[in-house]
Amino acid sequence: MKKLVNLTTGQPSITSTYAGEAASGYIAAALLSARTLDNQLVTIKPNVKFKEVIQKVDVDGIVQDASCDFVTSGSTSITEQILEPKELQVNLSLCKQEFVDSWNALQLGFSAFDEIPRDFNDFLVSYVGGKVAEKTEQDIWSGDTTVNGEFGGFETAFSASIAAGGASDVLPALVDGSGAVSTGSIDASNVLDKLQDVYDTIPSAVYGKEDLVIYVGSKVARAYQSALSGNATLSNNSYNNQLNVGEKPSNFQGIEIVMCPGMSDDKIAAAQKSNLFFGTGLLSDHQEVRVLDMANLDGSQNYRIIMRYTAGTQFGVGNDIVFYQG
Repeated sequence: MKKLVNLTTGQPSITSTYAGEAASGYIAAALLSARTLDNQLVTIKPNVKFKEVIQKVDVDGIVQDASCDFVTSGSTSITEQILEPKELQVNLSLCKQEFVDSWNALQLGFSAFDEIPRDFNDFLVSYVGGKVAEKTEQDIWSGDTTVNGEFGGFETAFSASIAAGGASDVLPALVDGSGAVSTGSIDASNVLDKLQDVYDTIPSAVYGKEDLVIYVGSKVARAYQSALSGNATLSNNSYNNQLNVGEKPSNFQGIEIVMCPGMSDDKIAAAQKSNLFFGTGLLSDHQEVRVLDMANLDGSQNYRIIMRYTAGTQFGVGNDIVFYQG
């Protein structure tokens, strides 16, 4: 950290640079605050330097009658997927005057932060980190790695896997679990039917696993709450006769429903948390956070915030996942 004196104001001008491990705390706060990650709804791989091979091992028929000889039993299959986080950056210029009042309020104790940032630099990094978290949440689910500033999300990967149509690929939600592919927009009048299609398509080998959850976006979550409040599909009977009072259980047929704001409208996924992966490189040399006070460089009241980090997603076993594409 370098301190210079602004000759026009007499106030110190602070430039901070954090790289590699020193930047990890700031990057972690920005990325891992995304709701999907903060609630640990997927498996987080925090130290992927370049790429990581995800291996899922499946064994079958390993028990056999006892004998004096060593006879290899059963079969072993290994599924491999590559998790390769994408390098991303933030280059932002902020006018410090727009944030001074908020910073002063923090110092007086009116804080929305769990901990008050140590200085104005940390305050600005926290602000930008919050915006990065919002973008990360969106990209985890609906991101497209071919788009500038985005990394590939689960929805894109699920759809591509379904299109491939292999025996080991992601399963599309089927009507009643065995009919045609279930499609269409979702609202309070049909959300229970669509969830039932996803539920019925879940493979028997996955059903009952402790970390199996149903992922939905804000629109589907809202539709589900409305459906449980009483509508035509429930013959105007609501959950526990509560009508529109109180939040209804986020649970469908015993499987927890989790809301992920980054998911697109009309999408539903059923998967194990241990089968979905988010990767970043918190200790990588690629990580960097830099705060530049431009006052002593060009006389302006601007701060420049630079962040460099990596992020990416991947799933393990495709045919253990059910995806409703809308």
